[in-house]
Amino acid sequence: MSPAPPQKELFARPAAAPGTIFVNDRVCVETEQGQRVLFVHGIVFSHYSIKDRSAEAYAMVQLFESGYADQNDIARCFGYSARTLRRYQERLKTGGLSALARPRGRPVVRSSVHRKLHERDRTILRLKAKEMSNRWIAGRLGLSEKAVRKSLRRLGWKPSSEPSLSFLPEAGSQVQLAVVSATTLLKTPPSVTEQTPAKMPQLLSDTAAKSLDASPLDRSMDRLLAAMGLLDDALPVFAPTRGLPRAGVLLAIPALVASGLLSTAEKIYGSLGPAFYGLRTTLVAYVLLALLRIPRPETLKEYPPGELGRIVGLDRMPEVKTLRRKLSRLASLKDSHRLGREVARQRIIEHGKVLGFLYIDGHVRAYHGKRRVPKAYVTRMHLAAPATTDYWVNDQRGDPLFVVTAEANTAMSKMLIPVLSEVRELLGSRRHSTVVFDRAGWSPEVFQNLLAMGFDILTYRKGRMRHISEKRFTLHKAKLDGRPVEYLLHEQPVRFLKGKLRLRQVTRLTETGHQTPIVTSRWELRAIVVAHRMFERWRQENFFKYLREEYLIDALTDYQFEPDDPTRSVPNPARKAAVKEVHAAGVHLRKLRERYGATAIDYIHGPTSKDSGFEIAEQEIRMEIDKTTKRIKKLQVRRDSLPARMTVADIQKGQEMVKLSTERKHLTNVLKMVAYQTESDLVELIRPHYSRVEDEGRTFIQMALQDTADIEPMNDQLRIKLAPLSSPHRSRVLESLCVALNKTKTLFPGTLLQMHYVVAPPLF
Repeated sequence: MSPAPPQKELFARPAAAPGTIFVNDRVCVETEQGQRVLFVHGIVFSHYSIKDRSAEAYAMVQLFESGYADQNDIARCFGYSARTLRRYQERLKTGGLSALARPRGRPVVRSSVHRKLHERDRTILRLKAKEMSNRWIAGRLGLSEKAVRKSLRRLGWKPSSEPSLSFLPEAGSQVQLAVVSATTLLKTPPSVTEQTPAKMPQLLSDTAAKSLDASPLDRSMDRLLAAMGLLDDALPVFAPTRGLPRAGVLLAIPALVASGLLSTAEKIYGSLGPAFYGLRTTLVAYVLLALLRIPRPETLKEYPPGELGRIVGLDRMPEVKTLRRKLSRLASLKDSHRLGREVARQRIIEHGKVLGFLYIDGHVRAYHGKRRVPKAYVTRMHLAAPATTDYWVNDQRGDPLFVVTAEANTAMSKMLIPVLSEVRELLGSRRHSTVVFDRAGWSPEVFQNLLAMGFDILTYRKGRMRHISEKRFTLHKAKLDGRPVEYLLHEQPVRFLKGKLRLRQVTRLTETGHQTPIVTSRWELRAIVVAHRMFERWRQENFFKYLREEYLIDALTDYQFEPDDPTRSVPNPARKAAVKEVHAAGVHLRKLRERYGATAIDYIHGPTSKDSGFEIAEQEIRMEIDKTTKRIKKLQVRRDSLPARMTVADIQKGQEMVKLSTERKHLTNVLKMVAYQTESDLVELIRPHYSRVEDEGRTFIQMALQDTADIEPMNDQLRIKLAPLSSPHRSRVLESLCVALNKTKTLFPGTLLQMHYVVAPPLF
């Protein structure tokens, strides 16, 4: 007999070696035998001798400028101050690596005549002389706009007093005009010029079918139309491109279109108003960027916007502030929850077969800021910390279906009914489903309500229970989900709520003798199926870990806060402190009584044979016992006088209790959920062709999405020629994926171009 193999975690956390210091959850430093190694996500980032100060300074600067850690964490880990780290940055910028090896002591002061401008400073001045904006320069150089602005101030740059803005071409330049056919002119209503300004933008938006720009790599005309309020969203126009990095992400377009996100968002939001980057472009860009592991707008500055823009048919991808602004605009409409519900409804229509079991669990997002927010228990940190709890509903494959943010970290037992009420509205009144959750949702009263709502339950039993003899367990074997499973199981009926609620209990016996009781309302299922479905709950735990590390689901999307509900009832902190005092005094009293008993035993059987010695010791301990007993009574009276719960308004003193803003975070959760679903759909397409799909399916899809490709736009087709992968068998799997995607006959959003995928033949 061998137990079922446990499900493998997607990312195993290695044990820390001696001498390892963690900078944060991504970076650690290991020192051994005079050598120091820096790891980022478990991969060697740098290594050097601890005596090499210049190498250490360079490693610290690279860690910060790569965005893996902030200055304070790096300085604390390496034993420097943040000011020293900033000084190293300045030395590297102005003098290169040789400047980092400067000896200790006061530096030699050079006159301003001998100071040389850094190459980056010269580039900034040259671009500014061409009247480029700070934002454009920052995107070109991979800097923040603030860094460009501070550099210009340091260099003494001043704007020109006479700005030269002209819509006319320079003398001698060749102008390419977009040609409008006579048929288009005849179709234009003659009353266009007589329309009022209010109706003009809508008319042009409806009748425009092509971009007015002659070159796909220069969308100046469309940007001008957007600035004039005549364009709601730039049409994708693709340029023939060879070897475009990351163009493999276009493999996700059929699944993205099938998800219904774009059509649903158009019905809910309509339009973002006149803009070059409109609603469709913003959503497509955000989902594709998430699939490329660019899950935050702030990360965009590390990638060339021109290359990313060609992937979606634009001259450049929206930059950090633009994408932030679009997300804020969508969040201000307060419709992200409706968007999530409609996307879930479409998912149910397309993948209803995997909804027989629904897994519900809460994911706690820890908050490390300075504001006062409600606390929650963070399991991976093993402590209660300021946090926000999201409750996710996943199907039996582990794919997300729905997400809800709890008010003030409400317990799962109180969130089950509200969450499942929305799920019931999505599933319909006739469809039955089994809800699987952990002990946090244990409540027989809630079980009764869920059964009345048409749901079956499957959960671990909470609390004490009678031990079952090992002789009563029997071996069960089966092949479930394509793999053999075997458990030692015992089943019996159990009753709760004074016999009103009758459920079925299936208990598993492990090799160590531990008994795991499972309670369900499904009587027709085999016991081994009940146990298997309960233990498959770890798929959802792996889902949380995957989203946290790959999609940065825990990261803040903004720094906005909302006032907490002042009437919300919370535990009284004063009573909590009083309870702790009573408990501590009780522990002290028990120790005194143990000491009293030990003294009496020593008198009867031990070394204390004299009556006088025992009487002195006994009197001393009894006086302390009486004193502690009186103190406990006073503490109990004080504890009972305090209310168990109070409102937030009564507890607030000096610092206001707030909660993190939820609208924009929920919107990005929905978009990242769609990105994850897209990955899952692609994994299912390669399942028949890839034997290691359970272990390497998502890794393969990530590799395919990051693949280089040629883009070949044709009359009615957008041809994507992908580069072959690292081995022939992987390239064959990619070819099978392309064949399956071509059968969908998907049009690229916003165009009439049908997606067609092929894999280029190997070079040798």
